[in-house]
Amino acid sequence: YTPKIRCYDRMLYAYPNSGSALLSEKEPDFRFQLTISDFKYAEPSGIYGGAIYHIFVDRFARSGRVRPKEGAVLVKDWSAGVPEFPEYPGAYLKNNTFYGGDLWGVIEKLPYIASLGVSAIYLSPIFESPSNHKYDTADYLKVDAMFGSDKALRALVSAAHELGIGIILDGVFNHTGADSKYFNRYNRYDTIGAYQSVDSPYYPWYDFKSHPNDYTAWWGIEILPRINPGEKSCREYFAGKDGVIARYAAMGIAGFRLDVVDELGDDFVADIKYRLNEQNPSSVLYGEVWEDASNKIAYNKRKRYYHGAELDGVMNYPLRAGIIDYLCEKKTHSLLYALTDIINNAPKRIRDAQMNLLGTHDTERILTVLGGQPSEGKSNAYLREARMGSEESAVASMRLKMAYTILATLPGVPTIFYGDEAGLEGYGDPFNRMPYPWGKEDETIIARYREIGALRKANKAYANGDFRLLMLNGDMLAFERTNGREAFVTVVNNTDSALSISFDNPAKPLLQEKSFSLDPYSAQVFKTKTNSNLFYNFAI
Repeated sequence: YTPKIRCYDRMLYAYPNSGSALLSEKEPDFRFQLTISDFKYAEPSGIYGGAIYHIFVDRFARSGRVRPKEGAVLVKDWSAGVPEFPEYPGAYLKNNTFYGGDLWGVIEKLPYIASLGVSAIYLSPIFESPSNHKYDTADYLKVDAMFGSDKALRALVSAAHELGIGIILDGVFNHTGADSKYFNRYNRYDTIGAYQSVDSPYYPWYDFKSHPNDYTAWWGIEILPRINPGEKSCREYFAGKDGVIARYAAMGIAGFRLDVVDELGDDFVADIKYRLNEQNPSSVLYGEVWEDASNKIAYNKRKRYYHGAELDGVMNYPLRAGIIDYLCEKKTHSLLYALTDIINNAPKRIRDAQMNLLGTHDTERILTVLGGQPSEGKSNAYLREARMGSEESAVASMRLKMAYTILATLPGVPTIFYGDEAGLEGYGDPFNRMPYPWGKEDETIIARYREIGALRKANKAYANGDFRLLMLNGDMLAFERTNGREAFVTVVNNTDSALSISFDNPAKPLLQEKSFSLDPYSAQVFKTKTNSNLFYNFAI
């Protein structure tokens, strides 16, 4: 007799016991995790083998086809820098200055995006909102007029589909804006909002301690009143048959990325996945999780993200941290964690779809991290103007080419934050959200991104091949991806000496240098046979 054990909310450990096992909550000295999943839906195979291009819409490309709306301040000079910024991180900022980027502009730039080997575009929030970032949603059922409205989204989905690119939307379903048709604190909308009346149909969505001015807000930010998607009418509005998810799925989007997913209930996330896949069986659902999502505990509950009915992957921040530590300080601990625990704790299909990244709208620009001065102790006024010198820029560019080579040849889907590939610098928000530097790109970095994109597209090993870590120390990183009898070995030289590589089977270097000798601080990918032995020598 084998009992069935439900352990969604706690961790159990297996101990050997006379040919069987005893399950206990006692944590052993040495352990490994076995993640068991029962997947309900087809794999999001359309995203495998490509890359994701993350666009902050207002700052990417301006078509000139839409006009500023009331309350918006348009920055006419695309290269003007940051015209406004908070006095210090976290200080209030209205965020009503716009550069005029829109979805029509994204359509115009689709050939460029496709040249990077992209299989999906992840858009920052596009729903109606008074801000440039749009994380304070005003109406989920409308694409913002300054982005081109619903017409532009439909056109983008169609045009991108012709190039084999899917569109992923940002779902901010944990809070709305105070200036929204749901809350309506400033009486801008015709609806009766929760702030205006306890009889509002939206009143049950919010947590009022004392109506109307004392309410729960996300991180205490009063312009972002928190909602409860577990409440029946709220849940139906988003995940119901005629709800928000169904509306955009019907437009042909490829999926959603869920903002602060750890603040959403598991059942609600499962409802979203169900509704997405009902319309598009190969859709993808990502979540914003900054830790190992396979064993994530949030608000005293163990999450079920990888059990098979919720997420297809998360934003892989641990990998970002590991790559930065390795390239900047030669530290291996966090990278080893990302290449062992993070990879092995994920079921293979989630591992293959994972949103691997080097930067997002929530982080400093990766180029600045890899070569710039630390921001600690610096005022925002200083950070606004801070730029790297020529030597710092050279180091940062060299490291970024190494970083993207690592990122894009590991299991998962590399995610490019718009402009990273073009050499954009910038410290934290809002300095990491500068307009794309059209006409002033760093073509050498773009060339490496394109080269890696073509490599991924041409070889199935990068879609869903196996992974093996061969070597990791402060001087050298080597790992392989395999597909049948073919092996693709990434080698990183993290020293100031040349590195010679050879194999005991025929091998071929695949990146631009086409050499078996790696320059100091560089990376190369070799094609050889599975189980080939690698030999190396540092020339001092």
